[in-house]
Parts: sequence; structure tokens; C-alpha cells
Amino acid sequence: MLEQKEKADIGIIGGSGLYDPSFLEDQREIKAYTPYGAPSDNLILGTMFGRSVAFLSRHGRGHRIPPHKVNYRANIWAMQQLGVKRLIGVSAVGSLNMGMKPGELVVPDQFIDMTKGKREYTFFDGPVVAHVSMADPFCDNLRNAVIKEAHALGIGIHEKGTYLCIEGPRFSTRAESKIWHDVFKADIIGMTLVPEVNLACEAEICYATIGMITDYDVFAEIPVNAEEVEKVMNENVENVKKLLQNVVKNADLSDSNCSCCHSLKNALM
Repeated sequence: MLEQKEKADIGIIGGSGLYDPSFLEDQREIKAYTPYGAPSDNLILGTMFGRSVAFLSRHGRGHRIPPHKVNYRANIWAMQQLGVKRLIGVSAVGSLNMGMKPGELVVPDQFIDMTKGKREYTFFDGPVVAHVSMADPFCDNLRNAVIKEAHALGIGIHEKGTYLCIEGPRFSTRAESKIWHDVFKADIIGMTLVPEVNLACEAEICYATIGMITDYDVFAEIPVNAEEVEKVMNENVENVKKLLQNVVKNADLSDSNCSCCHSLKNALM
């Protein structure tokens, strides 16, 4: 439960590398209690250009929660209880596309789920059942706002892409990576999109994700080291912080005509 007075216009879930919402003013920390247990961390509420923003570290501060142990239901439930209707997830990803280079950003429009059924994927475990459409899993209004502001800032961004989500916490084998690249034709690979995107849809929250490319996946057989990845990660995070500030400042949050806001209309059984 959250105090009734606590509200936020927009939510941000920070992934690997984005733990510190230094871009928020008037910060205060709140502890949320949900029917699904505790979120990954306390939520940090603040303001940006007069808009109220809720920030949550997906893995917890200090990166203490692996991707397959994140309490995605509690995270999304807490955002919904704050009144969040626009949610941006940020994730570090590997590239499966030689045209998508380390240091660039991607705003995916599709995903492939290769998790293994160990996660909690829905709020509707019965007796109420919901089958939400995931044909177009991301909010185009929010995606377009991110893309527009990235171009305005001169930040390299890919406007479409398929995110392949694996279980983790291990990385792919070479054989798996070649399947993702050669057969599935996916563009980026990560471990946290599913079921975050599913649950946002069930909560009727407009959702988009920003993928920060750190390196090429092993299909490319391009050696990388931790120092290179950390350097790219730091550059990506700084770009994403600037991008988030511009999105919050300029995006039209009043438009509720997208299907995300009404995803349960024809889904409940």
C-alpha cells in the first residue's frame, strides 16, 4: 500500500548502470507494500520540469537482484498504485545486429520471449482470467516521444528492433547466439524485458523500453573485455539521463488514445 497523496505522472525503471536518479529534484524515498511482496527497492519520487516522476532500480541499488529473481509484479503494481500511466524501462543489452553498434540506443517495437517459465507473467492467476493482446507490445506514442527527443539531442538511436529476452543470469552459448541471429533475426538480447512489458500491458500502463547496447553478442566472435563494456555503459547511461529529461520535459502525457491504456477492454474472461 502507498499513502494516497503519493502520485506520479511518469515512471522510470532503471536497469544495469542506471541506479541513481540524480536528474530528479525534491527527492523523497517511499517504501511500497504490494499483494505480491516487496518491489526491487524503495521507490524514489521527485520532480522534473514540474512533472512528478517515480524511479525504481530494477535490480535494487548495488545490483543485488539477478534478472530471474526480480519481483516484476510488485514493481509494476507499485507504479500503478502511484497512478503512473507512462512507464519507461531502461536496459543494458547486447547486439545481435552488426548494424546496431555498442554505444547506440534502441527503442524496440517487438520482442521474442525465450525465458523458461520460472517467472510470474500475469496478475490474472484466476479466478479472473485475462488474455491481453501483445501483437504490438510497446506504446507507439511513448516510443515516438523517445525517438523524437533522441534525434533532437543528436543521440544515436535505432527506431525499431526485436528484443530477444533470455532467462539469464548466464549469457548465451555461441550456438544459441547464432540461432538468435541467423534464424530468429533478433536485433538485441537482454534478460529483463519479460515479464515487465506483459505486466505493464495488463496494468494498462503505456510502456516503452530503451536498450543501451554495451557490446556484440557472441555470434559475432568479437572479443570484449570488462573495461570496454564499462566505458560504453557509462557513456550510454549519461546519454539516457539526458534523453529521459527531454522526454519528461516535452512529451505529451495527455493522449490516452493508444491501445495500451485500454488493453483489458476485450481481454477479461
